[in-house]
Amino acid sequence: MLPTLRQLQYLKLLAEHASFSRAAEAAHVSQPALSAGVQELEKILGAPVVERTRGNVQLTAVGAEAVRRAEDVLARTEDLVEAAKNAGKPLSGRFRLGVIPTVAPFLLPTKLPGIKLAYPALRLFIREDLTPRLIAGLKAGQLDAAVIALPYSASGVDHARIGDDEILAAAPAGHALAGTGPIPAGSLKAEDLILLEDGHCLRDQALAAFDIDPPKGDDVFAATSLHTLVQMVSAGLGVSFLPEMAVRAGLADMPGVVVRPIAARAPRREIVVAWRTGSSRAAEARLLAEALTLD
Repeated sequence: MLPTLRQLQYLKLLAEHASFSRAAEAAHVSQPALSAGVQELEKILGAPVVERTRGNVQLTAVGAEAVRRAEDVLARTEDLVEAAKNAGKPLSGRFRLGVIPTVAPFLLPTKLPGIKLAYPALRLFIREDLTPRLIAGLKAGQLDAAVIALPYSASGVDHARIGDDEILAAAPAGHALAGTGPIPAGSLKAEDLILLEDGHCLRDQALAAFDIDPPKGDDVFAATSLHTLVQMVSAGLGVSFLPEMAVRAGLADMPGVVVRPIAARAPRREIVVAWRTGSSRAAEARLLAEALTLD
């Protein structure tokens, strides 16, 4: 006997919610029905998949491996259903798109109206999040595609190019770096920098491009968004990095903020639409990348 999709779905929900009652609610079944499905799965696998203790549900090693494989099976099955529903109708029906925070507010407002006009049957659901969680969402079948920035190492993911986005420097007016023209090599120092919090790929890409170690210490300021970062630069707290698309959108149009290119060979990040390798919606993700191409 082989596990059924329903049994795999029960196990996946149990892993997500760590509770039989909440997993049953998410599956729209009774708790006894879900529990029976998990027990039947254990019989088929010949090993327990969860440890049942009072008030706590924890996966066994077999259960964790089963969930990892179940996510791929369920994602491919959902792909099959969506592909069948929308056969011959590209970019129609539900499409779940993830976007990183340093791209979403500057790219989507200008591009989504045209996409809606070109593909009126498309129901686009947007999720803004950091790259690692978006990649995990792609692999788990929770997202159909994601707009991310390269370089970023991720196996099992394909991508199509949207365009390049130059990384610029933003300095407070009156700062030694608030001049004109490209900033000379070696002028940026770690102690001058204020950055996005750890986990934002823009932070890592900018530091790597200039071979700068991130500032260290408990008193280092780390912003949760580019908007906060620009306000801190305006207040004279330090120098930072901004993507060109954000500057074009007017993010740096604040008193006391001076934006400069960095060196003659400016560092850039490549913006792409990524999808899980083997996804049946790969062709649609490529179409979306074309529609989102940077001007």
